[in-house]
Amino acid sequence: MDAGRWFLILAIVGLAHTANALRPRRRVLVGASFFAAWLTTELAIFHLAWQLVATAIFIAAGAADSSFGVVALALTCLSWSGLVWMVVVALHTGDVMDAALHDALAAGDQPPAGSVPWARVLVPNPRRPGVERLHDLSYVDDGQRRHRLDIYRPRAANSDTSLTGAPVLLQIHGGAWTIGSKEQQGLPLMYQLAQHGWVCVAINYRLSPRATWPDHLLDCKRALAWVKEHIAEYGGDPDRVVVTGGSAGGHLTAMIGLTANDERFQPGFETVDTTVRAFVPIYGVYDFTDRDGLRGKRDPLRRALERIIVKRMRADAPEIFDLASPMSHVRAGVPPCFVVHGALDNLAPVEEARRFVGLLRAVSTEPVAYAELPGTHHAFDVFPSIRSLLAVDRIEAFAKWAVSQTFAVATAQSADDDAAPASDPTTTGHMEPSPVRPV
Repeated sequence: MDAGRWFLILAIVGLAHTANALRPRRRVLVGASFFAAWLTTELAIFHLAWQLVATAIFIAAGAADSSFGVVALALTCLSWSGLVWMVVVALHTGDVMDAALHDALAAGDQPPAGSVPWARVLVPNPRRPGVERLHDLSYVDDGQRRHRLDIYRPRAANSDTSLTGAPVLLQIHGGAWTIGSKEQQGLPLMYQLAQHGWVCVAINYRLSPRATWPDHLLDCKRALAWVKEHIAEYGGDPDRVVVTGGSAGGHLTAMIGLTANDERFQPGFETVDTTVRAFVPIYGVYDFTDRDGLRGKRDPLRRALERIIVKRMRADAPEIFDLASPMSHVRAGVPPCFVVHGALDNLAPVEEARRFVGLLRAVSTEPVAYAELPGTHHAFDVFPSIRSLLAVDRIEAFAKWAVSQTFAVATAQSADDDAAPASDPTTTGHMEPSPVRPV
């Protein structure tokens, strides 16, 4: 096969990845489409580089002398234009998130704009100097590996100047409630915050199919209870905790923020304070019931919930699915939150995030910031990229603002008298939302 034909094959492969990243599949081959789109979008500079190098090699080999090579060059130019568009959109991530924070916070609370740290983009290593990690501390004394956590904190904590009263970040990993671990997600955010004086706690929790909902949330609440009791020993302030997580971790983050001190989710430790200063769910799942029909009839999430996670049919136990949905717990008196979601997310529909934000804004007395990131897929923050690093700066700014404020946060059991129980399908979880515009 001559160089022109090989060039054409490579050009088709490159263009297919670019096209998928710009328009991911939502019904068929969703998982494969997500994975390819995620890596293409967040590594667009690298894709552009290898296509440029490959094109130069093929042209030097005479590929452009054949009709196949001419077609390949045209297709490659189309792919380049798409990749350049992805880079340009990623560079505007900070502007989008700044606008979201401007809309939600007082004018005097605006965070400073951050620039792109290109060295970290080109060498995407999440680790930062001056940070130490304490491995595998047990937050439940039962010997289970899934009941362990890691702590990231400034290395100066071991010097003569001890760390005390630092704000705390609780990071909850995602993975469809079935896979994932504390070592894999949230690293760019945790390393940056730890470098800037925070104590960050990344937790494991029991996973399905061994675990059955709400085991996942109960473990996250137990980890938070451990933080409240022990984090001062590691330099953190138990009264200044912000919780965050992505995907399934975003769902659990929202549940923690919305169900503080709810005895239904704290069996055996009902009296422990599980309030937080703020919660930041990222590309989360907010409705197990699919009350608005956003996911369609062939919803893979519903099948996973029924067969693996909840292990009950939704039609047979609607109250369980409702109680597991953050949308069903929106109420006044919850802490501030910053919801971040990708506009092209084909695993957790962005329409669900909009609906959740609308419901929460309709009742919350505290700021509800919402950033819908154009051209962005699921899991965009897993490793350092243009988008993830700009997003980390804004999440850090919001978290700093949150821990510097004092809020009148009501617990889930002491909300206003006119707020009905969260599990009642006629209450706040089903009210008409206020309009939410993408930012």
